[in-house]
Amino acid sequence: MNALSAIATTRQLTQRAVMRVLLERGALSRAELARLTGLSKQTMSEVFRELEGDGWVRESGRTQGTVGRSAATYEICAERALVFGADVGGTKVQAAIADMHGIILTEMIEPTDARGGEHVIAQLARMSRQLAERANVAVERLLVGTIGIPGAFNTRSQRLFMVPNIAGLEGTRFADTLATQVNFDIHVGNDVNMAAKGEQWMGEGRNVDNFVFIAIGTGIGMGIINERRVLSGAHGAAGEISTLPIGADPYDGRTFRAGALETAAGSVAIRERYEGAGGEAGLTVREIIDRIASGDTIASATLDAVARTMAEAVLAVSAVVDPERVILGGSIGARPELLERIERLLPLCMPSPPHCTVSELGSRAGLYGTIASSLDHLRESLFRTPEIDLPMPHAKPVEVKS
Repeated sequence: MNALSAIATTRQLTQRAVMRVLLERGALSRAELARLTGLSKQTMSEVFRELEGDGWVRESGRTQGTVGRSAATYEICAERALVFGADVGGTKVQAAIADMHGIILTEMIEPTDARGGEHVIAQLARMSRQLAERANVAVERLLVGTIGIPGAFNTRSQRLFMVPNIAGLEGTRFADTLATQVNFDIHVGNDVNMAAKGEQWMGEGRNVDNFVFIAIGTGIGMGIINERRVLSGAHGAAGEISTLPIGADPYDGRTFRAGALETAAGSVAIRERYEGAGGEAGLTVREIIDRIASGDTIASATLDAVARTMAEAVLAVSAVVDPERVILGGSIGARPELLERIERLLPLCMPSPPHCTVSELGSRAGLYGTIASSLDHLRESLFRTPEIDLPMPHAKPVEVKS
């Protein structure tokens, strides 16, 4: 490294140190910043001249000092760098943009393009532009985006696999293709992993180092937070618990595609079990569970069986990753009737059951997770050195009606 490069690097590190403190602590005076960073008055003046010129910091007010003296306070221009997040499902796409504090500026929901493949990719690129326009910000301020997909993303091959609900995405280089249509970095993650990330940031996983988020609905999936990090596995498929050999024969060809656990406890299995036991045909899973309150014994027995299977799944998961907490979500997992049954069964099959709870974020967990992931990547690009590592922002996103 030559002398000029060394000076530039030192200057960048100094700027980032100031930005780090402002982002973490909020508005501060230059004197307070000098004390916290150890920078001299002259260096601080030079740093502020550059940061203000580039639009990273601004004056926010004044603080009252001794004997009536006051000093200007400064804050990060949180809208200087924006992030994009999108939770893509088989039927709808939820997307939003947020500032550096994690405050959602605007969001939108629209049906997933039924043509799939490249059309869904183009849809996401268009939505990012529309969101920037709606928030009245330059699209160039979008620096990072994260997309949650109902499938697995292999970071080595950069290809998607196990994506049965959206046509034309299996085996594609999704991130690379989308990156050619936008002007910001693209990252891809499994949708349930993103929901787990959302729970870590905004939900039941706050301040919990090790937990799992289990989504139970049409399918069954799991996101794992291990030592405060999303566990993805060698091929991006960690947490695909639908294939656990529980509830059905894993060697039975009929369970091979969906997985034994999903075959035994997914929404199709619940309807089939209920009708097979003599229950009324044609009901949705929601209607079946609703009937428990009115005394439908077949509905109650059906959910008992599902709870027993899921308790065994929690036992298996606990033996491998040892979570402190299990968060249930999805259209079936969020039902309190299922939670009550699982909580009763767990002490019967394991000595120290993890605490179980239901997500309060609902369908927004995945969206929050993509925003949180984008913020992680943004901080990684802005603050690459260990000395300038930033914690997640604590600000709660403002819900914006689309």
